[in-house]
Formats: sequence, structure tokens, C-alpha cells
Amino acid sequence: MTHPHHLRLPSPAGPALTGHLPFADAPGVPDPIEVTSRWLTRGGRPWFPVSGEFHYSRYPAAEWEEELLKMKAGGVTAVASYVIWIHHEETEGRVRFDGDRDLRRFAELCARHGLDFVPRIGPWSHAEVRGGGLPDWVLARDCAPRTDDPVYLDAVHPWFAAIAEQLSGLDRAHGGPIVAVQIENELYDQPGHLLTLKRMAQEAGLSAPLWTSTAWGGVRLPPDELLPLYGGYTETFWTEADGGWPDTCRKHFFFTHQRDDEGIGSDLRPVTVRGSEPDAFADRFPWATCELGGGMAVSYHRRPHVDPDDIGALGLTKIGCGSVWQGYYMFHGGTNPTGELSTLQESHATGYPNDLPVLTYDFQAPLGEYGQYRRTYHELRLQHLLLADFGHLIAPMESALPERRPDGQSDRDTLRWAVRGDSGSGFLFVNNHQPHEPLPEHPDTSFTVELPDGGGTLSLPGTPVTVPTGAYFCWPLRLDLAGLRLEWATAQPVCTVDVGGRTVLVLAATDGIEPELALDARTVAAVSTPSGDVTPADDRLMVTGLRPGTDALVEVDTAGGERVGLLVLDAATARTAYRGTAWGAERLVLSTDGVVFDRDEVRLHGSGAATSFAVLPAPERAPAVDGVPAEAVADGVFTRYAVPTASGVGDFDAEVTLVRAAGPAPGTVTGVQGRASAPDDKYFDTVAAEYRVEVPDALPPGTLLRLHWSGDVGRAYVGDTLVADQFFSGRWWDIGLDRLPADALRAEGLRLRVRVLPLPAGAPVHLPEQAGGAERAAVTRAEWITRRSRSVRAG
Repeated sequence: MTHPHHLRLPSPAGPALTGHLPFADAPGVPDPIEVTSRWLTRGGRPWFPVSGEFHYSRYPAAEWEEELLKMKAGGVTAVASYVIWIHHEETEGRVRFDGDRDLRRFAELCARHGLDFVPRIGPWSHAEVRGGGLPDWVLARDCAPRTDDPVYLDAVHPWFAAIAEQLSGLDRAHGGPIVAVQIENELYDQPGHLLTLKRMAQEAGLSAPLWTSTAWGGVRLPPDELLPLYGGYTETFWTEADGGWPDTCRKHFFFTHQRDDEGIGSDLRPVTVRGSEPDAFADRFPWATCELGGGMAVSYHRRPHVDPDDIGALGLTKIGCGSVWQGYYMFHGGTNPTGELSTLQESHATGYPNDLPVLTYDFQAPLGEYGQYRRTYHELRLQHLLLADFGHLIAPMESALPERRPDGQSDRDTLRWAVRGDSGSGFLFVNNHQPHEPLPEHPDTSFTVELPDGGGTLSLPGTPVTVPTGAYFCWPLRLDLAGLRLEWATAQPVCTVDVGGRTVLVLAATDGIEPELALDARTVAAVSTPSGDVTPADDRLMVTGLRPGTDALVEVDTAGGERVGLLVLDAATARTAYRGTAWGAERLVLSTDGVVFDRDEVRLHGSGAATSFAVLPAPERAPAVDGVPAEAVADGVFTRYAVPTASGVGDFDAEVTLVRAAGPAPGTVTGVQGRASAPDDKYFDTVAAEYRVEVPDALPPGTLLRLHWSGDVGRAYVGDTLVADQFFSGRWWDIGLDRLPADALRAEGLRLRVRVLPLPAGAPVHLPEQAGGAERAAVTRAEWITRRSRSVRAG
């Protein structure tokens, strides 16, 4: 039985509003940024930015540049970062921009590598920081913070002036990277104060074409002064331990036109704000985001587990819903700096409803606390490659929902899909994944899409398919490629690459769905395929039976005399694809290692055990890996190069000794809002199990200690100095060797101490299903994970 799904794209509601907002780029810039009511433009062309949050003050400055290059290779085009006041001015009058706090150097590195920069200047940030980022000395003043109280503003004025001085000359007028400035954060009921802060920042000398504000929770904003930015998370650490999976998270796995998420920050404000309305700005502002969850933090009372497919499905669904700016929080994890006067995490001790770890701010992000690549990074990169080539087409397209759609958030049986399109073309989005409650497969599925204004009707695919459980994908509809019209493909566009003057569209197959390509026969002079069949059907040529892979290149001579290729990679290979400028040209690189592009050099980041990488188009001469010429072999249409095995490669077990077994778990103490509080420091000296880890000398840079463990809270020490911590949530615990104080570690005989507390039985703490055995404090295995950076240069 066939299950057809029907959608009629409405005619456009009229032209987008332009010139209605008081946003202006610097005069004379070559690519002026503007805002319409439905999308952003840059240089007169629709612009679909991808921003990723990376807190410079939570990461070693010596490693910023490489991590920014990782983000860029992951498809991030703009880096957002809180400028966290307490990190810079813990003591009044002593403002620090040195070392890991060097805001200017961070912004300059963004500029050096063609990344835009979005400083989120607060003064209140939240960011799971002590006092929300407001220094203790500000909170000690007799004033009302986050209002127009003159005493509070008197403290803010010099702070904004200090930020402006650091960023002087880095605005767009001077060729700098700053495209937007965010004012405050999550302030929902003080539009007058937000306007005051914007004016103060401008008077201090800050300048940007876009001024933004978070807009969730029914926020009230000063009319037309701040671009509202939205968010959406797959999980929460801030809700109740026994609250289950929040409905405010569940809704993000449906296609909807509701922008607001009333759940974000609901631990610090009412869920519904009096006098507000959801999506109040939809008629004047485009749907832009700054906090799509790239992961999630863990608090003591609630420790969610985020699967990479949760993030991948969320990101793709938001594009289908109508997003024109994909902004992720966090894209890169980090570590809280060590405070001079106190620890700097959000905690019950400072009146916040959540206890966070003292140091770790890993956030389960696509790039971890120590720069680890996570599978989330690869899922999102696949989408960002799509936006890099086709975002200018997608951004002006309105989102349309089908006639038959889920009748509520408990409906798991109705297929979730949407189309963004216009009268000529479109993109079809399907999401059949959500956390915790798997969605069923949908056999014998087909779609009918009616395009507006005489654009005709598409019925696809030629043979109905089964949409597998857990699948999420995007299919092109009437995509024009150098004179070839691709009517549809049951594979997701990844990117284009020029191969010998021929445009090659790379597509990613979805596991369980056979690729089918429908070509407009009127645009085709000749077509050849390495496998499968080419069959005429009405005015189309249907390519079926392709075996996805590096050799699945369909070659087309167009009616206009051009040559076009359609390369269908299998799903796993597509997730190893990177595109960037390498050895004088733009190329596609396939690698199981992480890849960064840095002018005349490509670097491979991984264990060092990878044996090869593949390139399309191949450079004229084989590149050299770490100075050794690489041997080349054909791999389909790619050229694959051998990578010499690095010396000393391989993960190996760490030597761990139990020094002291755990005592009885300390009783649970509750704090703000009756939530469980993290155990007192004293218990780590008296109750915690203690292990000694021998640290081998001369381990390669980037090595991680990976602890497989169970318990409640773990802390690692060099001597008496806390160097890493973690709340148990069923995940292994990584500790970066490079972050350990080298001199102190040698003074301790190259030994690390790890202490683990057991979880009290019946504690009011939410743990994911993966986190069994928390009542037992134990390190069950420890291993050294070696990471290598391999240099690949032109031969």
C-alpha cells in the first residue's frame, strides 16, 4: 500500500520588507549586510550564516587558531563568544585582557581566517558562570542589576569602554570581522534597559551592522532596535530531576512555524511572560537563531545525554522550519578558568538553581573541551556544506507544511516533513528522528509537491521508498546545475566542486533509501552512469540502481554544451567529506581524521593511525605528508594518498592503582528550588575512592587520559590542585594531558590523583539510561588516547 504525502506551496505573501529597520553597515564596504523581513543579505545576495559559540576565555590561547580552523572546516562562518565580565574583572579596577583573556587577539584570529565575529557583550551573560558573569563587586553594590539603576550603569560604562578599546579598528568600517553585537542575554521584560545598553555600547565606540538580542520566552524588545535571535535545545540541565523529557525540547523535532522556545532559561524566569506573545516579531524580522543546542551541559541534579543524531535532526529540522541563520551553542566546549577569589561556575552557593561542575564546560559539543572531534561535528558539517553552496537559494524560500501533519507532540506516527520553495524550485525536508522515543519507519512513502504560480507539480520518487527509523534528510527539487535541471534526487546535496572545468554536485545517500536521480530530459544531450539504469519517463530521464560510493559518478552532457557530474556518496563516506582551498584550488577531501585548511597546508587531526585520505580533484603532484611523498592510487573518481604510520602511534592502557576504596556515600543536600546540591568539598578528602594514575614521560602533545568510570562526582588533582572534574552521566571522562601543570606534575613524580564519590541511593538526580552503576565509585579502565597532527603540503 502506497502512502502518498501532499503539500501545496502557497504563493509568496508579497515582497519582503526592506529598509524598515535602523540597521546599517559601514559606508563603502564591498559586501554590505542588510536585513529584510524574511532573510539577510550580504553584497546584495541572500546570506545564510552559520555561527558557532566558542568561549575564548575558557580555552588556552595557544590553541585558539587551530580550533578556529576546525570550526571553519566544520562549516562555521561566524564565531560567537560571550565576553564574560567576571573572567576579565574579577577585582574591581583590575581589567585583564592578557593570555586566555585576550579578546582582541581572538577577534584578529577570526579575521585572519575569514571568520566573522559576534561578541556577546552582556554585561549579564549567564553562560553557566558565577553571577551570570557579573563580578561579585558589582553584585555587592546597593543597586538593581540589569536595570537602568544609575549605580549599576555606572559600573557598566567603563566595562563597555574597555571592550570597545579592545575591539577598536576591528569593525566593518576598518575591514574587521565584527558583523553583530549581542546586548545582554535572556532579559525578557526590560526593553528600555536593552535600548539603554545598546546606546551605551555605541557611545563607547562599538559598531556593527547587526545588533541582536535573545528572543525566547516571549521577550519584549525595544521596537526595531535589536534583531531577535531564537534557540532550541534537544535536552535541558535546568529543569527538574523528575520532570522527564521536556515538551519544550520535544517540539523541536517537528516542523513548525513557531519560532519561540519558552523553555530556555525557564529556571530563571516565568515560562509565560505577561504581556508578551510568541513570535511577536515574525512580520518584521527573519527567523534567525543563536542557540540551537550543539550539545548540553550537565548539572548536579540533572545530567542529560545528547546523541549526535539528536543534534543533526534538530539542525536540519530548523532549516526546514524556516531558519535563515543557524547559530549553535556550544559548538566548542571549554574549561572554566581558575578564579583568584572564588570558583567561577554557576552554583547554589551563589543563589542559582543549578550546581555546575567547577571546571568542565565540555557541553557535549561538536568539538569538545580539549578539541576532541565528536560525531555531532560530522553530522552538522554535512548540513553546513549544503548551506555554503545553496544557502543563498534556501534563505528566500518560505517554509510550507503539508496538509496532513502531526496532531500534537504525542503523535509519533504521522510523517514529519516540510518544503522550502518558490515557484521554480525547492528543498524537501524529512525528519524521522527524535530522542528517547524512536519514531517508526514509513514504508511505501511518496510525495507530491505543488509549486505556486504555475510552477507545476512534482510527484516523487518514481518508486516509493521506506523512510527508516532515525533518518533525517533533505532532497533537492528542480535544482539547476550549469544548464542541467535535476528534477529531484532521493539523496541530500552536500556541495559542488569544480573538476577540470566540470561542475560536480556531490550528494549523500541515506542508509536504507536507494538513490534515484530524475533529470529533465530537455536539458540533457547525453548521460552515462557507472552502475544502474537510465530510463526515459515522460519528459525525464530516471537514473536508478546506483551503488553509492566514490565511483558513483553520473556524467551528463547538457543540451547547452556543458558537462555536469552527479556523484552519490554512501552515507558513511559523505560524513568524511571536507571542502576547502588546498594546494591552489578548491578541493574535496575525504578523511576519517579531522581536516583543517590553512593556506598552503592541510592538517589531519586524529589518532595518527589513519592510513590514507582521498582528494577530488587531485593536485598535479602527489602531496607530501610530514615531508614524505604520499603514494597515490585511484579510489573511484578520487585519488587516494597513503599516509605513513606515525611513530609511537596507538592508544594504550594507563597504569591505575586503587589507593583508597570509597566510603559510604554522603547524604543528599538540597539547595535552591529544592534541587540536589553537589557534595561538599570535604567528602573528596574523606569518602571518595582514590586512584593514582602514572603519567608516562614524553607522551605526544594532545594526548588524552580517558577514564571509564562510574560514581557521582569525579575530580582529578595534581598535588592539591584541582585540574579536572566531571559529574557522572554514563560517558567516559577525558582529561587533556596538555592542560596539566607540567612542573607540578613532575614534582608529584608524574602522578595524577583521581577521586570519585559514590552516588547516594535514591538521590533526586536524573541520570540517563546509559548511566548505570552510579552508586559504585570506581575507575574500571583508563587509557591514553594519542592524537596527532599530520602536515600535508604540496608535493
